[in-house]
Amino acid sequence: MKVGCFALIDPFQTFEHQLNRIHKLGFHFADVTDNFSGGSLGRDGGFHAAVSLDENPMDILRTFTKIGLTPTSVCAHARLLDPSSPGRYGNTEIMKAVRLASDMKIKHVITTEHEPSTEWAKKLSFEQKVLVTAEKLYEPVRLASDLGVSILLENHGPLTDSIKGMYAIIEALDSPQNLGVCLDTGNSWLGGSDPVEFAKRFKDKIGHIHWKDLSQEWEYKRGSIFGCGFSTIALGEGVIDIASVFDILKSSKIIKYTTLEVAGDNNLIKSSNYLISLGVEQ
Repeated sequence: MKVGCFALIDPFQTFEHQLNRIHKLGFHFADVTDNFSGGSLGRDGGFHAAVSLDENPMDILRTFTKIGLTPTSVCAHARLLDPSSPGRYGNTEIMKAVRLASDMKIKHVITTEHEPSTEWAKKLSFEQKVLVTAEKLYEPVRLASDLGVSILLENHGPLTDSIKGMYAIIEALDSPQNLGVCLDTGNSWLGGSDPVEFAKRFKDKIGHIHWKDLSQEWEYKRGSIFGCGFSTIALGEGVIDIASVFDILKSSKIIKYTTLEVAGDNNLIKSSNYLISLGVEQ
């Protein structure tokens, strides 16, 4: 099991800048964090750390190779509970992310349903949320299977933050071999679940880990917020039992890479050293 870094280190900088920063911090692995369909004024202007899902995948891979990094996953976090719209990141973008991953020889595309942002989606029952999410994942999962890619569901919404909801989505899609879980230690805890129990229940499905620790001050928000982008403290300094999660998953045959989602250079280095002390490779 190896640890890398998410590619959003400095604001208003390019994707290549993020990769250079990651390499200088001593990491050898990073994900394709932010991306979009078509073109972006911000990216072309040099202040948006993202890649286009429609650009030449080999250009992205060459950037990783030039800097000395290995890409580990493509993030494709979508708005699956809200109605489909050209202005929302949805299953069209997930399918493009799958093709990008396949061309770059990346095994995993990581997605989620997110919290609903529309009044319509907020009124959905549990069963309706499962159906809406599964329907939007059906074709991406089928395409991924044909291209040798696995889609991993990350804890980052009212369904995926719970064991019941995660199981329900997977079962609604008939539990395909290439549909797994990306365990986010911070998000699962923040959403009201126990990440240690998540690790136990989905050990055979977890293909990637997003490492976060959160402080006690987040306790009152548990169960009302379904995910955060990164933690502001180092691993081992908060309330999440990172060591037990690692102990459960260290023997996994399917987890090759994991990712730190931690803000601040010192916190990243401390978090990496903490994981290395447990037995993770950098």
